Amino acid sequence: MKKWMIAAAAVVALGGLAGCETATPYQPLKAGATDAGGYSETKVEQDRWRVTFRGNSMTSRETVETYLLYRAAELTVNQGYDWFETVQRQTDKHSETYVDPVGPYGPGWSPYWRYYGRGYGWRGWDPYWGDPFWADRVDIQSVERYETSAEIIMHHGPKPADDKHAFDARQVLTNLASKIVKPS
Repeated sequence: MKKWMIAAAAVVALGGLAGCETATPYQPLKAGATDAGGYSETKVEQDRWRVTFRGNSMTSRETVETYLLYRAAELTVNQGYDWFETVQRQTDKHSETYVDPVGPYGPGWSPYWRYYGRGYGWRGWDPYWGDPFWADRVDIQSVERYETSAEIIMHHGPKPADDKHAFDARQVLTNLASKIVKPS
């Protein structure tokens, strides 16, 4: 009984911590961290870079894409260039669904039994298969995370007015600065 109480307390504590999760701030991606979010970049050529931003489950697609553009602009200015163009740009959505049955013996317990159905033979019953009787006893949660990346080419001089893939780096920094949330 004592082990069960300790396990239940651990589940409650983890649930409390998960409830405190906030959106990924604008920060570098920590090396080796699988769940953490942030930006990273790789130099491909002298003036060509691949920039990526990964968010957590609380970070919206819009925020991830905004942070990517901001990082591209910041990198462009830091490298001594005036504007950049996006050559390739994509946003990926990673979705996971978790099913957690909660029965009389705590989280993770699930009833299951076999029975003989006339004309069907032996069959099994399990609440994972959508029985409405157990719908209020099964917690289904979907988690979505967004990751966006772009390959950029940096340039000197004024940005061409007719190129829809071109961004003035200083204007991007000025216009998006109010939307950037840095870690406290």
